[in-house]
Amino acid sequence: MPLDLNLNEARVIGCLMEKSVTTPDQYPLTLNALTNACNQKSSRDPVMSLAQGIVQHTVRELEQKHLLLVEDNFKRGVEKYTQRFCNTSFSELQFDTAQFAIVCLLLLRGPQTPGELRARGGRLHQFEDNAAVVDALDSLIERDGDALVVKLPRTPGRKDAEYMHLFCGEVDLEAHASNAEARISAEPAARTNVAELEQRISDLETEVEKLKQLLQ
Repeated sequence: MPLDLNLNEARVIGCLMEKSVTTPDQYPLTLNALTNACNQKSSRDPVMSLAQGIVQHTVRELEQKHLLLVEDNFKRGVEKYTQRFCNTSFSELQFDTAQFAIVCLLLLRGPQTPGELRARGGRLHQFEDNAAVVDALDSLIERDGDALVVKLPRTPGRKDAEYMHLFCGEVDLEAHASNAEARISAEPAARTNVAELEQRISDLETEVEKLKQLLQ
């Protein structure tokens, strides 16, 4: 199912998927909440700084593609957005919770190993072990119709191969290898558990967002 999303569209869909699970009481999202989610400093790769106008334009593009639903609150004059990309009665794509978590993480953070997906996906789905992640990845690769995920060649310095979604088209393998090598060379020799720290930051950002909503 080739969708050929651009990076902004992938980010918006990934954010809506994530927030529908992690902050269901605030979902659907307002434009302000969606913009904040797109520009989070944690749990995003790359980190973006999208203006509200760009996010709103992306919303309109996704609405035209029937991948997003705009809900109007005429009393408050506020639009809210919900994704129709997957797991709705209007969606061609239907995922179980494991597949949903993986697709969401790949949309938000790009290529990742099974271990990274397991460490980062705890708020979306609890994977028993890395083998469970691989099973879910294989189901997305071997599904009837077009594959939705691809296993990338293992890059030097990495124990496991990374996986990437195909919703933005085929992966440029040369560019991926070059980016991976640059990322590895920039990493310090001794590092803490980055995934764990990022999860803590993400949890704190979620709590701050909840407080903002209460104060509005």
